[in-house]
Amino acid sequence: MKKIKMYQVSTLQALALGYSKSVVSVDELLRHGNIGLGTFEDVNGEMIVLDGRCYKAAHDGIVTEADGSAGVPFSSVAKMENAERFEIGGAKNIAALKETLTLKIEEHFGLNSMHIIRIDGSFSKIYARSESAYKAHHVTLKDALSVTQRDFRFDDVSGSLVCVYYPDYMDGINASGWHLHFVSDDRKKGGHVFELEMNSGKAEMIKINCLEIQLPDSPAFDTYSLKNASGEDIKKVEQGE
Repeated sequence: MKKIKMYQVSTLQALALGYSKSVVSVDELLRHGNIGLGTFEDVNGEMIVLDGRCYKAAHDGIVTEADGSAGVPFSSVAKMENAERFEIGGAKNIAALKETLTLKIEEHFGLNSMHIIRIDGSFSKIYARSESAYKAHHVTLKDALSVTQRDFRFDDVSGSLVCVYYPDYMDGINASGWHLHFVSDDRKKGGHVFELEMNSGKAEMIKINCLEIQLPDSPAFDTYSLKNASGEDIKKVEQGE
């Protein structure tokens, strides 16, 4: 069996509890994958990795290419190779899209495996969010985002969704279910998606059978009690609340 690896930086529990210091650089991250998502040091914007390039969506939804030396506290990337391709007719909302994607991986008996799906499509609306940096230790992600997070809407836009799926039993290591980030075709706008209306799209999917986690090596990491991360808070953050 060919090994198809998900490379993850740190854990979602650590990020949720406030560990947002750099673990690897963007350059190091891109050695492990050409597609994925994450955030930047001090939760300074949303990350979209696509076609081997790393983009940063700022708090206003404006996208720029990230510097290779930028720090990464949390991310998941893989190499999109030999992907299965399929078309999606559209989706009236994000719940409908997630249901379609879940049914697709269920067809391949893949609900206990990690997946990444790329969707290149046209969208009536994209509701997304991002944030600016919050430099503090042991301040939860929920509390930091309550200060720094901004949401925005893109109308009649074409672009790409990066959709990462982790199964339920990995909840806490990462967000279980689907996690979506968006970048427009012109690579000028994007963010973490919490609602959408999609007209149509073309998708590529890979099923992942290996997970490598790069944990922080800072002594500060061991001061966090990761089991105390709130699943409810994580879900609220994921939904953009």
